[in-house]
Amino acid sequence: MRQIIIICGLIFILGNSSCSLDYENTGAITPDNVWQDKTMISAFLTDIYGRMLPGWPVNANNTDEGMNGPRDMSSYARGQITVDNQGQGFDYSKIDRINFFLDKIQSTTVLTEVEKKQLKGQALFWRAWDYWGKVFSLGGVPLILTPQDMTDTESLFVPRNTTTECVTQILADLDEAIACLPDTWEGEDYGRIDKGCAMAFKGRVLLQYASPLFNPDNNRQRWQNAYDANLEAVNFLKSVGKGLYEGNFADIWYDEQNKEVIMVNQFYYPDHKFSQASIRPEPLSGGAANANEAILPLLLAYPKIDGTPLELDIDRLATDASYNEQFMTEFYVDRDPRFYATIFCPGTEYPCSDRLIDGAKYWNAWKLLPNEESETGYQYVTLIFDQLSQGVGKGSTGYFQKKGLDYDLTSANREDADVDWIEIRFAEVLMNMGEAANEIGKTDEALQVLYDIRKRAGIQSTDGKYGITAMSQDEIREAYINERFIEFAYEGKRFNDLRRWKRYDILNNLKYRSCLYPVIKDVNNLASFDWTKDMYDPEVRKLFRFDYIECADFDMQYVFNLDLNHWFYPIKKDDLDRNSKLEQNNEWGGTFDPLK
Repeated sequence: MRQIIIICGLIFILGNSSCSLDYENTGAITPDNVWQDKTMISAFLTDIYGRMLPGWPVNANNTDEGMNGPRDMSSYARGQITVDNQGQGFDYSKIDRINFFLDKIQSTTVLTEVEKKQLKGQALFWRAWDYWGKVFSLGGVPLILTPQDMTDTESLFVPRNTTTECVTQILADLDEAIACLPDTWEGEDYGRIDKGCAMAFKGRVLLQYASPLFNPDNNRQRWQNAYDANLEAVNFLKSVGKGLYEGNFADIWYDEQNKEVIMVNQFYYPDHKFSQASIRPEPLSGGAANANEAILPLLLAYPKIDGTPLELDIDRLATDASYNEQFMTEFYVDRDPRFYATIFCPGTEYPCSDRLIDGAKYWNAWKLLPNEESETGYQYVTLIFDQLSQGVGKGSTGYFQKKGLDYDLTSANREDADVDWIEIRFAEVLMNMGEAANEIGKTDEALQVLYDIRKRAGIQSTDGKYGITAMSQDEIREAYINERFIEFAYEGKRFNDLRRWKRYDILNNLKYRSCLYPVIKDVNNLASFDWTKDMYDPEVRKLFRFDYIECADFDMQYVFNLDLNHWFYPIKKDDLDRNSKLEQNNEWGGTFDPLK
């Protein structure tokens, strides 16, 4: 929706909701006549979109997807958690704005009933969106569904509703939104919330609510509800032309407004751009960067082109030169096409590499040099020094996010990206349905979804199973964990998935954030090294070996140790002190049970 950017003065006028409409308006526009002007009413709703639409995430850090550089692991990931450092506050500013909007459009006379319904449906969606974000983090929260009277201070202090009550209200808002919204939007309205988007989000909510985080007793009815909602969403979306994108996986983000897009934030230059500076490697970024560096679990997760897993024998890698050479070939050649679309690897072509000349590739590989001050007697030094006479900051795994990079950018305009962010893809809705299907015993449906996802990815198969060997419910459950990791890498879903599955053990079992360094065997070869060649060239690969780096932080204090007894976050102490009616979660010494 390309009206996200609104004239600043208009935002100021419209942004004042029931909380602060006590100013003296000396201009032509007054708070009351806003609601007698269709353009102004639409602008108010557009402002809500601008405040709430999610954008490109940079949050692979603290998961098995990646890291933002050495020694940046959070206290939460390290298990060092307290109410003070993990407490969540209550921000109801967006809820208040939505409630104010819903109240005002009921009495306006300038809108037709159809227009009112469509506006109401969008606002209800965003209220459900905001409330589910709160509930997913904390459990039940105070439900405020009408504008509050700011002059009645005591009425502002509201106790928490139960999680069940909150979920019931969220689903009611979504059901009403679905009934109000059009099937699709076209033209300048493309990107607004439509019926299919609301149905897809309802399916996501019910899947997360059915997951072990909220459903430790594995109530089958919750899984049935999740399956039904996602199946209904899948069928409806297909009926309006949605489905899995049929081109190259990488082009999902470049062939904008394609059939896989369900919920989108449309970025465009210059009015609604975003920065990709942080995820681009130094020195190509022209500044501090290196966020979302891939670590070993993500590097190994993508299978071979035939769907069989890529398996690494770490001990043999260090002792068997022929195995090392073989594995390097398996790593770089004939992988799942999603691997090449998602991750940049050292010694390959990096998009937007304007600082490279004469067709050079980006060689963030390594050489091993003596260092008497090091405990090991040697140190790894990046080849970027040899290639560009520049460093890469304090450290790097050498692997970076490639998915969604704006290929038109250079180091000079790295702040000006305009690739659309797809918050909900058809693939997610399909996999939500398949995961729920597995939990209610619909094995064939669950497997077919996995086959369809891998077929679209470009996996080659002779038996129609695309490398999926799972058969039992437990095996299929693990297959979904692995496939979501691959399909949605760098899309901001991994940590929420691990949390809803209550599978922090996956991170804890890793212990350290590991990676593989491609290391040149003989530094003397650098004198005549051809920087235009790449690791797909077998003669080039022979010059290198893989070294397993157990701890890419190079500090053994940085270890995954997530607490397996705390799954919901605590409420900030300041909020508890301000509102005596609030109860703290029972995991944090309070009396509130997020599971009720």
